[in-house]
Amino acid sequence: MNLSKIYSTIAVGILLCAASCKVPGIVEKDPKNALPQSWNNSGDSTNTASIKWQDFFQDQHLVSLIDTALANNQELLITLQEIEIARNEIGIRQADLLPKVIAGAGIGIEKVGRYTSQGAGDASTDIKPGREVPEWLPDYRLGVSANWEIDIWKKLRNAKKAAVTRYLSTIEGRNFVITNLVAEIANSYYELLSLDNQLEIVRQSIQLQNNALDVIRVQKEAARVNELAVKKFEAEVLNSRHLEYEILQQIKEAENKINFLLGRYPQPIARDKTSFINDMPKQVSVGIPSQLLGNRPDIKQAEQDLAAAKLDVKVARSEFYPTLELSAGTGFQAFSPSFLYKFPESLLFNLAGDLAGPLINKRAIKAEFASANARQLQAMYNYERTILNAFTEVSNELSNLTNLDSMYSLKNKEVDTLIKSIDISNDLFKSARADYLEVLLTQRDALASRLELIETKKRQFNAVTNIYRELGGGWK
Repeated sequence: MNLSKIYSTIAVGILLCAASCKVPGIVEKDPKNALPQSWNNSGDSTNTASIKWQDFFQDQHLVSLIDTALANNQELLITLQEIEIARNEIGIRQADLLPKVIAGAGIGIEKVGRYTSQGAGDASTDIKPGREVPEWLPDYRLGVSANWEIDIWKKLRNAKKAAVTRYLSTIEGRNFVITNLVAEIANSYYELLSLDNQLEIVRQSIQLQNNALDVIRVQKEAARVNELAVKKFEAEVLNSRHLEYEILQQIKEAENKINFLLGRYPQPIARDKTSFINDMPKQVSVGIPSQLLGNRPDIKQAEQDLAAAKLDVKVARSEFYPTLELSAGTGFQAFSPSFLYKFPESLLFNLAGDLAGPLINKRAIKAEFASANARQLQAMYNYERTILNAFTEVSNELSNLTNLDSMYSLKNKEVDTLIKSIDISNDLFKSARADYLEVLLTQRDALASRLELIETKKRQFNAVTNIYRELGGGWK
């Protein structure tokens, strides 16, 4: 009889397995991550991304600002908590692989109806000679129970691997936040320095315009020019003073932006304003394109996300198969504390194995498997897009660096020419060989050109910072 029950159980298990055997296949598609062999036919593998940010940036004020931001920036601190959450998820998945053991104790009381099968049986049982089972029966329990799912199909192990992979992904996410934070602070710092220099140029121009205005007033008194010329120069001075206050506001906003990135309230930013125009941006070496795969945190994060998504598909596929669970328990139970530890009368135990699997309604399992497959493809396409975006960013900045060098050289020559033109126009005006409009336009063109030169210098520094970030530098 016992053998027949065992055989029946095994037969049912085989039927469950057979019913679960027809499962959908996993969509296998590898990402296309073949990158070009070189940048502009250069085979040099020297890569600026390997330089630590403390060594890449030479300005000690900037280094101090970045160091403060890495300790206080709220976005970075939020990312660190995401890492902690992912680490805890590993512990949860690890616990699923182990038996769940519960220890407990309890006390209760029970009254059964006399005219029930249980009540009729109790009435005929004596606790001791001459005494029946009481109507209100206490119950004392003390024991340990365990439940364990046997990981036949590696479902739990794959879930743990996915959690580990996502933990590694959050670490790369933190690195990506760091490299962007470093670049953003550097670019904001260079923006602040360029505004300082623009303010100085505007104030110099105001002084020149005031000098020209004094000359125009003398010329008017000598009846060589009319009131219109005086008003034109006065308006030009007022316009330059308006520009001065506009730049002052931009300086305040730039300082506050840096303070925000540093996680602190507005305060002055220490900086060296004098050397900006004469400093040269750092030379960069871009190495070879394949180095992006190992240096860019966003690429490595996308790669980890893809690996986790593939494991999720395997976990979802395992749901089609039956699960085997073992349960066991042992302890003591009695109606009186004095009998609770009486061995073996109060001893109880159980041991059972459950084999269960989906038989009829698999719609929800199929839907979850299809969703896991779709998420895997999403992760694969995101990985491809991240690589393509990284290559495009570096290519754009390489071209930008080359063109900015030429632009700065030409703009510098233009500034020199226009500064000389100011003196020439003033001399011609004093000798009545040029009118006041030529003097006015020459001064205006010189101011605009000098401001554009500062802007081009800032763009050069920004381009170097950006290509450092886009090569994968700044987080090490």
